[in-house]
Amino acid sequence: MLTILGFTMIATFLVLIMMKKMSPIAALVLIPALFCVFVGKGAHLGDYVIEGVGTLAPTAAMLMFAIVYFGVMIDVGLFDPIVRGILKFCKADPLRIVVGTALLAAIVSLDGDGSTTFMITVSAMYPLYKRLKMSLVVMTGIAATANGVMNTLPWGGPTARAATALKLDAGDIFVPMIPALAVGLVAVIALSYVLGLRERKRLGVLSLNEVLDEEKQLVDEPETETVLVGAGAAAGGPGDGKVRMTKTTGGAGSGTDASDGDDEEEDVRLQGLDPNRPTLRPKLYWFNALLTATLLAAMIMELLPIPVLFVLAAALALTVNFPHIPDQKARLAAHADNVLNVSGMVFAAAVFTGVLQGTGMVDSMAKWLVDGIPDGMGPHMALVTGVLSLPLTYFMSNDGFYFGVLPVLAEAGAAHGVSPLEIARASLVGQPLHMSSPLVPAVYVLVGMAKVEFGDHTKFVVKWAALTSLVVLGAGILFGII
Repeated sequence: MLTILGFTMIATFLVLIMMKKMSPIAALVLIPALFCVFVGKGAHLGDYVIEGVGTLAPTAAMLMFAIVYFGVMIDVGLFDPIVRGILKFCKADPLRIVVGTALLAAIVSLDGDGSTTFMITVSAMYPLYKRLKMSLVVMTGIAATANGVMNTLPWGGPTARAATALKLDAGDIFVPMIPALAVGLVAVIALSYVLGLRERKRLGVLSLNEVLDEEKQLVDEPETETVLVGAGAAAGGPGDGKVRMTKTTGGAGSGTDASDGDDEEEDVRLQGLDPNRPTLRPKLYWFNALLTATLLAAMIMELLPIPVLFVLAAALALTVNFPHIPDQKARLAAHADNVLNVSGMVFAAAVFTGVLQGTGMVDSMAKWLVDGIPDGMGPHMALVTGVLSLPLTYFMSNDGFYFGVLPVLAEAGAAHGVSPLEIARASLVGQPLHMSSPLVPAVYVLVGMAKVEFGDHTKFVVKWAALTSLVVLGAGILFGII
């Protein structure tokens, strides 16, 4: 009964948010509360919620201050050079922008923290997607999937959990998996290429004079002259089938010409960040860069708990960059919307996870799945573990899967001569899908900062993330790792 109710609760939640019948926050709170009553444990709802909130409170605190920190870094111009660099690579080409999203997300994921990855990636890429009117769910889907592949790094979490649960060395699990994970990363880049081609066909390759004129966000708008430089604008582009490029002829951005192919696109408006905004602190650029590098290094080295590091870093960044209290209040107010949205999602998710775990539904679901494995599949438990890691890490927290389910799978595999190392490696392949799970707080940072509905993100990303996970699994089997 608990198994049926558990799957029904999750399915109800996913259907309602994908159909946009309820907001994610409302669904995360009301649906588990209702099912808790159905289970007959409504009297314990308060205990379950408090336990869930207590578990996720450090994560919520970390996200709150991380948003403030990276928001301040954006305000003061730390990421402006990154946007310019990406722009030089992308050249207003949707295909290059999507591929650049995958590469940036993968590189930033080296710090091992999904929330940080999504903040930096969205901060750098969102202006480009917005200015070119590209699909934002493409950005969130590619970023989440790339981060999922990289989340298997030993300091990312899953590998360490698998090593702890099975009493293995994390290096013995991860190092042999590198070739399969590399194939997974290539698959993400290939996916970004395909999706980028789709966006290019929809929008064409152009410097969007008309879009930018509609979004007059910068001061001293330069005069522009529109010239035809070639064919190729598809649906959504100019109606005459020509690519419209912009040549700057005066004003604040004068002196630069739009690219017609290999030339750099220097139009500052396409950078998406106002070069004249009053919050810029160019004299403090290297201080802010050093502070950010120190913060990331301290996170990787685990010098202090991550929430503590972000609290300290946010306070220091505000104090140094905005020494006057009214300016600090203005920066906090500017980012309050993101802070409230993300922290609200996390605490709402605490209700969902608290009820799932407290009522025993998650344990019952896992036991049902494990018990359903045919005896004849015993010698193939590594493959079974890899396949099960997709739905189980999506519907469960990593802690629940790696500490609750993985030992059972490993024991079943050991009875048929399957090495625990193979089981541990196979358990990692579901991470690309896991990173878009409604139980992962970082995904709310991603969709919140990108201003994408969680349901839209889910509908778009699940199939691609699952395919990426299966590619990693297939590569692991092909290389004899799993």
